[in-house]
Amino acid sequence: MTNTVKKTACAALVVLLLAGCQTDSRDQVLATSESQVALRSIQSRVFDTTDKAKTQRTIIATLQDLGFVIDKADATLGTVSATKLNGYAMRMTVSVRDHGTKQTLVRASAQYNQTAIEDPLPYQQFFTALEKAMFLTAHDAD
Repeated sequence: MTNTVKKTACAALVVLLLAGCQTDSRDQVLATSESQVALRSIQSRVFDTTDKAKTQRTIIATLQDLGFVIDKADATLGTVSATKLNGYAMRMTVSVRDHGTKQTLVRASAQYNQTAIEDPLPYQQFFTALEKAMFLTAHDAD
C-alpha cells in the first residue's frame, strides 16, 4: 500500500467511526422539548381570577408563610422573587400573567445554588399552599 492509500483509508475509517458516534439532533431536541413541557406543567397553575394584583399579594403572603424572604416584587412585570434560607439557599421566582379573558396563569421557577430545580416536590408544596390561600382570599376568609 502506498502512503496516499493508507492516508485515505485511515481518513475513511475516522469518518465512519465519527458517523457511528453521532446522535440524531432531532431526537435530542424532541427529548429536551418533552422534558421542558413536563417541567413547565409542574411549574404552572391556572386560577379562575383576573385580579393579578390580588394574586400577586397572595403569592407574596404564601411565600412568606413557607419561610421565604421576599427579595423583589414588581407589579408591572407581575413577578415576585424570594429566597429561603433553611440550611440551604433556594430561590423562587413566580410570575403572574393573563390566561385568556377569565383566568390568570401563575408560573414558579425554583433554583438551588444557580441550578434549576426539576423535582416536583417544592412546586407541589408551593402550589398547594397557594391554592388554599387563593380559595380563602376569594371567599374573604383571611
